[in-house]
Amino acid sequence: MAASPRSDKPFLSDIKTIRKRARAHMERGAVTDSYTLDRATVLKLLNEALATEIVCVLRYKAHYYLAAGINAKSVAAEFLEHAAEEQAHADTIAERITQLDGTPNFSPEGLSGRSHSEFVVPDDLASMIEENLVAERIAIDSYREIINYVGDRDTTTKRLLEGILAVEEEHAEDMKTLMENFGQKGEPAKPGRSGRKK
Repeated sequence: MAASPRSDKPFLSDIKTIRKRARAHMERGAVTDSYTLDRATVLKLLNEALATEIVCVLRYKAHYYLAAGINAKSVAAEFLEHAAEEQAHADTIAERITQLDGTPNFSPEGLSGRSHSEFVVPDDLASMIEENLVAERIAIDSYREIINYVGDRDTTTKRLLEGILAVEEEHAEDMKTLMENFGQKGEPAKPGRSGRKK
């Protein structure tokens, strides 16, 4: 059987060209000339995602410390676990921003305006669960849109955000389950609606 003819075209650019490009603009770090996305837009989107994660950390922490009621201990533990995971997301996003030669925006000034989710702290535990579910659903849609924008032109950012998206989907499912099961231990699932169908 005859061997298939080899293509004369190399898989990669000429190695001398790659070496030359690597030495140009070294101050950009990981950002090379082959990065074809609008970096300013990507950095803006990532800083909005960073702000969203920070607001989520603050909201979950506030809910953790203010949780009260029959089911408060187990629900508060879930809030605290989610706060830690949202903080890890914020750290990962901030690191990616610096890899793209940007500056992570941790400034509290304008934080709520940059964030896609809101900082809402209701008085009762059931409403806290509901607000966290709403926030997770906002984060899920936001991450999907950013992933679609980035596509395969920045596979590192895409993979990073896909990993975060998977955790946000788990968080939403956790909050949905808490909301559905909240009234089963004697506390109404919604204040004033104890007769609500389960």
